[in-house]
Amino acid sequence: MSRRYPLLQYPGYVRFWSADAISVAGSSFTMLAIPFIAEKTLDVSTTELGVLRGAGWLPYLLFGLLAGVFVDRHRRQPILVGADFTRAGILAVIPIAAALDALTLPVLLGVVFAFGAVSMLYDAAHQSFPPALVPKPLLTAAWARLEQSNAVAGTGGPPLAGGVITLLGAPIAMLIDAVSYLVSGILLAGVRPLHPEVALGKNEPRNLRREIREGLAWVYHHEAFRPFALSSHLWMFAQGMLTTLMLALLLDEMDLSGLKVGIIFAAAGIGAVFGSTGSESFGRRFGVGPAILACRWLSPITYATVPLAGDSTSGLVLLCAGQFVFGISLGLDGPIEMGYRQSATPPELLGRLNATLRSLNRGMIVIGAPLGGFLGDRIGLRPALWIGVGVMVAQAVGLQLSRFRHARITD
Repeated sequence: MSRRYPLLQYPGYVRFWSADAISVAGSSFTMLAIPFIAEKTLDVSTTELGVLRGAGWLPYLLFGLLAGVFVDRHRRQPILVGADFTRAGILAVIPIAAALDALTLPVLLGVVFAFGAVSMLYDAAHQSFPPALVPKPLLTAAWARLEQSNAVAGTGGPPLAGGVITLLGAPIAMLIDAVSYLVSGILLAGVRPLHPEVALGKNEPRNLRREIREGLAWVYHHEAFRPFALSSHLWMFAQGMLTTLMLALLLDEMDLSGLKVGIIFAAAGIGAVFGSTGSESFGRRFGVGPAILACRWLSPITYATVPLAGDSTSGLVLLCAGQFVFGISLGLDGPIEMGYRQSATPPELLGRLNATLRSLNRGMIVIGAPLGGFLGDRIGLRPALWIGVGVMVAQAVGLQLSRFRHARITD
């Protein structure tokens, strides 16, 4: 058993893995509930929907680099546990406000921003924690298992969330997500790393500017990381545009029920199950650079299905097919990318590497989501979607022409 499933030898990783799957499954409820509240209860415009989506990622742009320094100077486990409990409390504000008939767009924006700020800190610690739970040669496998469980949770979560939203309302769906974060925090509190976590450099004189510069230099001076990072920024910019426009299309123009929207997004989860299952062999066969490039080319192809979809059953099938292929690309890409980043980066820089990429990537959503909404209001949802698809093509072309195509896992 230990030879066939080596990760099961590490109980700390198993608890971390379980907590991650539970919180991801719960996140499906909030992912659908927020736009449903905005569109169906508050009747926002597409531009306002874009601003709402951007608000959740704004903390990454404002404080993301500081989060990386903080995580590199503190133990990751207490950060993860505290963030989960805090997020549970933040999400509980929505059902309380709804019960008091006090749910407004400013309240929703405040909750989304606060939740994003805590998630920013959680994400920086989360991506830096697995190296303390498994040996280095198992990192890619560890991330592949996380992608697989997340994909399974992402498959069942959206339809279930859509059903709950349809039957009980979006605020109740967010309460369910709050409970999932409580459970995740309890599980994470019981994790025992392979070796005691040490906050590197905690007792050394602090120099935030120098430490931030070190993180930026590692990302943007590295011959392979630099083009990868820039391409990722453009990918996230396009993703911000396209997701905002797609939600507006499904909820407003097509007026789909929560269950139907959940089924469409569940198709991405099914695809991610297949993608993450084959990620290790795919990466070994083609290499890091070519494997990630192939996934980047799939993105514009999958999103081209959205403006082509009509209101008929065939349109729903086309949307599901596009999300299925999109899920495959994400499932393939995630473990390969994380294994590469963590094998090539010194442990003392991991927090800053992850925070730098995540903060600037998410910062692109802050720009792309409102811009997508603005274009949707001005020129129409489908023409704006085609512009977003064009940006997706541009990021793939840029990465294809760079040195990243030669990237590989280091020993």
